[in-house]
Amino acid sequence: MTRPQSWATVSTDDERYRPLYARVLGLRFVNPGGVLCFLFFEGSVALAVLLALAELVSWWAVLVLPAVVAAMVKLNDVVAEVVIRTAAQVPDQERDRFRRQMEPAVGRARVPVTARALPGAVPAREPAPPAHPEDPVRQPGGGERRADRAHPDPLR
Repeated sequence: MTRPQSWATVSTDDERYRPLYARVLGLRFVNPGGVLCFLFFEGSVALAVLLALAELVSWWAVLVLPAVVAAMVKLNDVVAEVVIRTAAQVPDQERDRFRRQMEPAVGRARVPVTARALPGAVPAREPAPPAHPEDPVRQPGGGERRADRAHPDPLR
């Protein structure tokens, strides 16, 4: 069976070094490594055995669960193929326009010195008085006073 190599992500030379799980499923676009293939197959078998030993499922699950996982991996490969082929059909002009639109804007935003209130916006509150009693406290009227120890600040 010959495959068009223009779409495949794994060359023919590297095909023999792929895990057996990926070769048996004929994966062309999804390229799982050895550990992931181990988890897909042996992990699903171990999970099915544990579920069967706990009597949560019947013993048929030991055969069915790895087959279902393999079917989902193959389905993922087929979907990846469709996405790659569709993306390859986008003209170069559209692809360049899309890349220009998706470039992040780097820089600084200018903020006006006098901020104007927007309709429906909540005006800014007066600054909170300092925590230390010896520091000058701003009065809402604009004057300053010294905080007295004899007359504690009612806001604290």
